[in-house]
Amino acid sequence: MDVISTEEIPAQERFAFWHEVTSKVWVPLDAHCEPHLETGFRAQVSISELGPVQATLVTTTPHSVRRTPKLIRQTDPEALLLTCAVRGRGMMGEQDGRHTVYQVGDLGLYDSSRPFLAGHMPVVPVSQHLGLQFPHALLPLPPRDLRRLTAVRIPGDRGIGALTSQFLQQLARHMDEFSPSDTARLSTLVLDVLTAALAGVLDVQSAVPTHTRRRALMAQIHAFIQHNLGDSQLTPDAIAATHHISLRYLHKLFHAEGHTVAGWIRERRLERCRRDLADPRLAAYPINAIAARWGYTNPSHFSQAFRAAYGLSPRQFRQQQATMHASQEESTFA
Repeated sequence: MDVISTEEIPAQERFAFWHEVTSKVWVPLDAHCEPHLETGFRAQVSISELGPVQATLVTTTPHSVRRTPKLIRQTDPEALLLTCAVRGRGMMGEQDGRHTVYQVGDLGLYDSSRPFLAGHMPVVPVSQHLGLQFPHALLPLPPRDLRRLTAVRIPGDRGIGALTSQFLQQLARHMDEFSPSDTARLSTLVLDVLTAALAGVLDVQSAVPTHTRRRALMAQIHAFIQHNLGDSQLTPDAIAATHHISLRYLHKLFHAEGHTVAGWIRERRLERCRRDLADPRLAAYPINAIAARWGYTNPSHFSQAFRAAYGLSPRQFRQQQATMHASQEESTFA
């Protein structure tokens, strides 16, 4: 993953630098910042190439970018850009005669072949969004239908938007952890999820191949589970109901991947507990509190499950990690 930041750029040159960055990272764009905000301007973008899909996580102070007819005539990669607001309210967008304001979790779509405006309004000092850019041709949906969705707010707090938003926010949180094999797999998953989501909003699900819908559904289910691991009421019944499928079909999906629903949830919870127990910053945090944080309400059950998975009790594992961390610190300062 590549990271570009204004941090080391002199304050008076930061926005001009960022103006250049925007046109190199995405399609050519004109960037604008209110003069009184330029001196305090700061921005950073993390870039991950997921095959033909470019994922960018942008953290920035208020400014806007515009795709003009002149820039389109100069060059047009015929790309779609989908954004998901990750942090901070006050994102806005305009295209095809529509003007929209986005809240955290909301999705927005833009087309590089027609003029658009997108930005972070001054009402929030710092905001963050995930952007996914990819060629039109990768979505098996008619262009005339997609045009109906440009600069339309797809709510991230309900329906298909919520399930897709959870998947994208998980993607944003873990962008710096992807291995080359992960990026290849995620390329397909991202396109499947976006295809299913946009088709659902347009009510043209029949245009989506069955295997695409199935993969998208599994990606959304996995993201939903990850997002709700701390909920002790996270059950197969609840997962099936949220995704509007039968319990039997849910079990069938997981069985096809060689897992059970309960087993997959347990593995993810134990991974989170293991991570927290190894974190020296959480050394004063009670073990039972860490277990409860990730959905384990019965301390005895948690201890048994942890020992079965890792061969040590939670307390023994934490002590082992503390000893290793202390040894590493001693060798660093020796």
